[in-house]
Amino acid sequence: MSTRDTSAKEDPIIESRDQLVAPMQLGEKPKANWRIGTEHEKLVFRREDFRAPSYDEPGGIRDILLSLRQFGWEPVEEGGKVIAMRGDDGTVSLEPAGQLELSGAPLETLHETCAETGRHLDQVKRVGEDCGVGFLGLGMWPDKTREELPIMPKGRYEIMMRHMPRVGTMGLDMMLRTCTIQVNLDYSSEADMAQKFRTGLALQPLATALFANSPFTEGKPNGYLSYRSHIWSDTDPQRTGMLPFVFEDGFGYERWVDYMLDVPMYFVFRDGKYLDAAGLSFRDFLDGKLSILPGEKPTESDWWDHLSTAFPEVRLKSFLEMRGADGGPWSRICALPAFWVGLLYDQGALDAAWDLVKGWSVEEREDLRNAVPKLALDAPIPGGHKLRDLAKDVLKVARSGLAARGKLNTSGDNETGFLETLDEIVASGKVPAQVMLDRYNGEWGGDIKRIYKYSF
Repeated sequence: MSTRDTSAKEDPIIESRDQLVAPMQLGEKPKANWRIGTEHEKLVFRREDFRAPSYDEPGGIRDILLSLRQFGWEPVEEGGKVIAMRGDDGTVSLEPAGQLELSGAPLETLHETCAETGRHLDQVKRVGEDCGVGFLGLGMWPDKTREELPIMPKGRYEIMMRHMPRVGTMGLDMMLRTCTIQVNLDYSSEADMAQKFRTGLALQPLATALFANSPFTEGKPNGYLSYRSHIWSDTDPQRTGMLPFVFEDGFGYERWVDYMLDVPMYFVFRDGKYLDAAGLSFRDFLDGKLSILPGEKPTESDWWDHLSTAFPEVRLKSFLEMRGADGGPWSRICALPAFWVGLLYDQGALDAAWDLVKGWSVEEREDLRNAVPKLALDAPIPGGHKLRDLAKDVLKVARSGLAARGKLNTSGDNETGFLETLDEIVASGKVPAQVMLDRYNGEWGGDIKRIYKYSF
């Protein structure tokens, strides 16, 4: 989730609909300027007892953040507390229960992306040795209850935690217990955005399946392969899901603005503080009728903030976010951007990928999304096949897209090698969660603590 620490000094009031459409229009870039932004979260645990460290304790989350100063990162504060670190590689920030996230810099190639990931993991491991902590690449805490987890001192999280139980049964689990890998990608025009949005949304269940990595809850198998994905099915229906309107004729920036205006608000940021606006209407805000700020109209920064509070499987801001994957280790942090860049950054690959899914109905897309958290690659797809059959075709398309990009490293290798971990998953027939379940039922002897040996 985005980190904000100051109010904009020169922040225009929204006076026209053009200002609501502007963030999406401003995202348009010529292909030569398209970049890759990768975000990945990890669980933090005390090595001595596997406990999740609090913010304030010695060697806790605050100390972990501040220890990154040795690598050139600079603190970001909210209310006098360090909530993030900024540097050349982006931002290291906190999720609600202390999950540590790198929101990486916008980079040109996957070689750069994977190098950035490697630098970050090396830095946090070195910090972890000093602080006595380790880091897990999973989609969800395998053994922690909500009550066992700390809460980070960020104002927007406090508001969201109060609001979540009003709109779903698992929103607090989403906030406190899950981790993801996400990829942010560019587009050249409204039409390009729409084709990428539709293709990404239709194929998001495949990404969820390939990266499924959350089969345990509170120490036991939970019956799912991506319980993280299942959690999103009952978090907040007004701001999540597969967005059928994206596939309707005429979809574009204007329709996205209408959707976001219908998404209830969470907060307004004023004078360094988050004001609770949960459940209120941005449309009322535009009319100067927001109950917590009577007579005041929103600024452009308020709208940018609001754009960050919807959580569908793909999200549009000034770029497209692919949001379907569970957290995982280094190789899969590199593989997710490779998957989506291969499919979406070459026009031939994008057309081929869309051809694979364009005939699916709203109901078929929804059925697949609902089946994947339990079945992963065994989920049925339209036409009587399984998702694993589609996976082979999609990875072939992604490989062709990466080869067409022709982005080489210093050794002369293109970017297709980053897909190898996904090829192995499809060839083996087992997604990461199934491999862990085999270990749990085999060599681990049902001892979930054995999972911590697989830390970064």
